[in-house]
Amino acid sequence: MRHFLDIDALSPGDVRAILDEAHARKIARSGWPKGRVDTDAPLAGHVLAAIFEKNSTRTRVSFDVAMRQLGGQTLVMDAATSQIGRGEPISDTAQVLSRMVDVIMLRANSHQSVMDMARYANVPVINGLTDFSHPCQIIADLMTMEEAGITLKGARIAWVGDGNNVLTSLIHAGAKLGFSIAVACPVSFAPHQKIVEAARGQGALIELFDDPDKAVADADCVVTDTWVSMGDTNIGERMQALGPYQVNERLMEKAKPEAIFLHCMPAHRGEEVTGAVIDGPQSRIFDEAENRIHAQKAILTWCLA
Repeated sequence: MRHFLDIDALSPGDVRAILDEAHARKIARSGWPKGRVDTDAPLAGHVLAAIFEKNSTRTRVSFDVAMRQLGGQTLVMDAATSQIGRGEPISDTAQVLSRMVDVIMLRANSHQSVMDMARYANVPVINGLTDFSHPCQIIADLMTMEEAGITLKGARIAWVGDGNNVLTSLIHAGAKLGFSIAVACPVSFAPHQKIVEAARGQGALIELFDDPDKAVADADCVVTDTWVSMGDTNIGERMQALGPYQVNERLMEKAKPEAIFLHCMPAHRGEEVTGAVIDGPQSRIFDEAENRIHAQKAILTWCLA
């Protein structure tokens, strides 16, 4: 059973294979209508159950389109209109869906929900985002970096802002593919020390700063995310602490001249990033968003072998 729960559970070869598959499938259908099925239609006859406990645009659309392009079908569910929202145990839902579909994607409030789904399901389970990690997003990010000409091994990736779930998956990926991560976060919003130490134990080079200028210096790519994620309630504290960590034109000048900017979106112009950066020539956010489709396709085909 191949679940896609966290990048740290994969081998470097698995991560590389997923990235190569994503690139190849994107190139193979260049210029095609979005709804045309890939020539090989590898998932013809397969059904994905895509379950959403959190709101979604990119994850929802990319998984649906990905399955269609692979020849399969998608059943989209949300907590409010399913028995999950009325307290049905994840174990029961997992076993029922395993009789009805071929693969499950869960975008969950709690990471434990995804782990439980994988424990009880008899089909592959994909982590579409939890409060702990966001591995699907990072596959798309790595793909976008490579398209921009960045060689991942030996690259310097700067993260500025909240040490959140997306950063966790980026740290996991750095340990697998050999790029360094320079993190600039307020102490109160730094990544969990256990995550950092575990990655360092696998050979990852992770530097922690409280000064964004030092983190971004000579970076190949600068990444940030919204300061207030779904479920966060300490909005005032976050805005005050993260204010000095805005990615703006002055900060981008500290990176390499050819550096790119990434943001998983949705973005708040004027908060974590200025409009001049996110809409400027170094930004690759829309390539990054499009690549969610190709990343999901590679993840799906890897899970279903």
